[in-house]
Formats: sequence, C-alpha cells, structure tokens
Amino acid sequence: MHASRPTITDQEFALFQRLIHRLAGISLSDAKRVLLVGRLGRRLEHHGLLTYSEYYRLLSSGRDPDEVQKMVDLLTTNETYFFREPQHFDFLRDLVRQEASAGNPFRIWSGASSSGEEAYSMAMVLAEYCLQRPWEVFGSDISLTVLAKARAGVYSQERIAGIPLACLRKYCLRGVRGQEGKLLIDSGLRERVRFAQVNLTQPISGVGHFDVIFLRNVMIYFDVETKRKVIGHMLPCLKPGGHFIVGHAESLNGLADGLRMVRPTIYRKPG
Repeated sequence: MHASRPTITDQEFALFQRLIHRLAGISLSDAKRVLLVGRLGRRLEHHGLLTYSEYYRLLSSGRDPDEVQKMVDLLTTNETYFFREPQHFDFLRDLVRQEASAGNPFRIWSGASSSGEEAYSMAMVLAEYCLQRPWEVFGSDISLTVLAKARAGVYSQERIAGIPLACLRKYCLRGVRGQEGKLLIDSGLRERVRFAQVNLTQPISGVGHFDVIFLRNVMIYFDVETKRKVIGHMLPCLKPGGHFIVGHAESLNGLADGLRMVRPTIYRKPG
C-alpha cells in the first residue's frame, strides 16, 4: 500500500499555475487542483520529494529540462479523436475539391495535434479528394509524449468510431498477434504527415505557409491575452485567402483583425 501523497498548499498551487502559464500559456483554474496533484504526485515520488515546493524548486533550477518537459506533458495532454467535429472535415473536403488544380502543394497545419488523430483525419481527406495537386499535413504540439504517439500512428480499436468506412479500409490496418485490438495508420499515409514540437505562445519560424490551419479545442485553456499572442504568432503562417478553423466552443471575435468569419468557427484571411 502506498503512503499517502503530499498535499499541495494554496501557495504551492499558485506557483504551478504561474509556471504552466509561463511555459505553455495554459490558465489552470482552481478546479484543476485535483488533476494537478493526481498527475504530478508520481513525479514527487519518483524524485523522493516530500513537498510541491521542493518539486517546484527542481523545475525552476534549470538543472533538469527533461523534467520540465515531463511536467508540461502531464498538464497539457488533451482528449482528441478521429474526425472530431465532422463539419470541419466536410468543409475541408469541399475546399480541396474547389482548389484541386495542380500547383503548389496544398498545406494544412494541425496546430494542437495531440496524439495525431486530427492530423491523420486531415490526411485521409486530402488523400481522397486532393488528387491533382501535391499536399502536406503538418501536426504540432507542445507535448513530446503525444507527438511520439502521433508519429507511431497506433491507436486502440475503440478510437476508430468517427473514421468513414472507406477511409478505414484504405488507410488503416488491423493489428494482429501482439498488436491485436490496435489500429495502425497505413505507412503510406503516415509518411505524408510530419509532426514537430511547437510552443504556440512563442514566436514561430521554420514551418512555412499554409492554406488551412486548424487550432481547435485548445484556446479554451488560454486567457484572452494568451489567445491574442497565439493567434498573432500563427496568422503570418496562413497564406492570403487561407482558412483558420477553431473548435465549436471557440471564437476569434476581437482576437484576430486580419481574419473574416466565413461561418461560425471558420475564418478566412483576405487575399
């Protein structure tokens, strides 16, 4: 039986709220206190620490950047699934059909790709409908843990519910023997999707320019100032005439003067 885990004081929780906001832009509400203790308690045990103040000092010391990344990973992992909010993928399908003429690659960015389901959903749509034009999918996240899962492209069978049957047959392999109960994204599709770590709260360079950017279900964790900063960093990466798509519970009203709403949750950069 494990000894009881250390409790966290109000002052200690406030330190971690400020730290995760500074590192990842996330506003951790007081309601997330139990989540923080549940996720970080094991790290205290791992290091043989007795208080959250000691753990905070370790993170702040600069001696262990890997531990800082582990802490960020534990506090930023979000739920995702294939073809989430399917109307956005219908919009993407119609868009690539309209812009299917050969030319520069059609490029799309999954800005908070988590474990990769959104990026692979995009890739399936492009593989199906962007037939006359080269295309690329880029997925980014702040968490190295979820990016490793995304690159592997292995998911449990329970997670396939949203994938259209034709795409399931074409782009997904059923695991056998040791991988039974798993689903593997076909290697041909995986090779068309690139994943990299990007902290959206920091200036962004080296990712190129995109026809479509998805930034869905992540801004709900940011305060207004951080939302403005993130959008400001991402907008220069959107081509003139390109589309920026947010989650159904999100809006860019008052946050992005350079975008016009096409319909709720879908915005266009003039050009």
